[in-house]
Amino acid sequence: MSKLLHSSVLEWLDIKTFLIFLCVFLVLADLLKNKTPKNFPPGPWSWPFIGNMFQFDPAKIHLQFEECEKKYGKIFSLRIPSANQGSKWVILSGYEMVKEALVHNGDSFVDRPSIPLFEDIYIGSQAMGSKGVVMSNGYPWKQQRRFALSTLRNFGLGKKSLEPSIQIEAQCLNEAIQSEQGKPFSPQILMNNAVSNVICCLVFGARFEYSDDQFQTLLKTMNEIIYLEGGFWAGMYNMMPWVMRRVPGPHRRIFTGWKEVISFINIRIQEHMKDNDPSSPRDFIDCFLNEIEKCEDDTRAGFNLENLSFCTLDLFVAGTETTSTTLYWGLLFMINYPEIQGKCSHRHHNDYVSTPIAFNQFVKAIDLD
Repeated sequence: MSKLLHSSVLEWLDIKTFLIFLCVFLVLADLLKNKTPKNFPPGPWSWPFIGNMFQFDPAKIHLQFEECEKKYGKIFSLRIPSANQGSKWVILSGYEMVKEALVHNGDSFVDRPSIPLFEDIYIGSQAMGSKGVVMSNGYPWKQQRRFALSTLRNFGLGKKSLEPSIQIEAQCLNEAIQSEQGKPFSPQILMNNAVSNVICCLVFGARFEYSDDQFQTLLKTMNEIIYLEGGFWAGMYNMMPWVMRRVPGPHRRIFTGWKEVISFINIRIQEHMKDNDPSSPRDFIDCFLNEIEKCEDDTRAGFNLENLSFCTLDLFVAGTETTSTTLYWGLLFMINYPEIQGKCSHRHHNDYVSTPIAFNQFVKAIDLD
């Protein structure tokens, strides 16, 4: 009996010793693998394996980055594990520093990083960089960017010719807000709809009424997806995609949500294919369909129906999310500073009450003392 007990204790000690050795070995291997090279920007201390991932709160990350800037300078580093790229990240802080990197040395930073979540959304099993405008790289990106910019400019983007459409949409938004009759309400979807309608006119050739339930649901889906993409589950997906692809969780909603948005876009593309007149393109989709025929021999450029869906998705989402978020902040500042709100409202009603305010008039109107 004593011999059996002694044997069991030895076995347990052997297992314990092995586990301790394995843990120490893995920690040392991780430290050696991620050893900071010479002349690398400084940064906060990081944990083995997980790095700095759980040291930053997504809701306060901009404030935490400011603290890092004060402590380490305008160029500092973080360690955030990722499946498809190195775990070391370099953060640039300040307008001049970002301009130096992305403008003066743009060729060195032109490509998008390899992010597993976006790879699976845009690409699936194919090579990264072949779909859309936002996440593509190299030759396809140059061709799609050139085409998108020239086409949208032809339809008035960045020109005064687009201003009447924006003014009409602003009037519709104002009427929708007035219809609430002073009762508390969330302006998020209304502002999303208004901003989205401007890009919809360029991409789809039509706007959507604020009472369109299908479009309202689509905008809510986009807001939900973007919120999830900035959350914990998306971060875990990018760190361990081989695991997260096989387990349930909120991250699954990201993929089903984008499928719903792409399905909506594909329906619009099919409608355009039925009545497209190559001699008189109405919007971005018509122009892309015409370009598909012109570039049949250049398959690398990405002019095909599948890529049309992703390019339209990029323009639709980017043209909605960024501007509407800026307007949210503007609205928040107006609420927090009612005296400025009062001055803006007073000048607008006194000077431009009979006609919609134009951009050059707006610039004069906001020149407040």
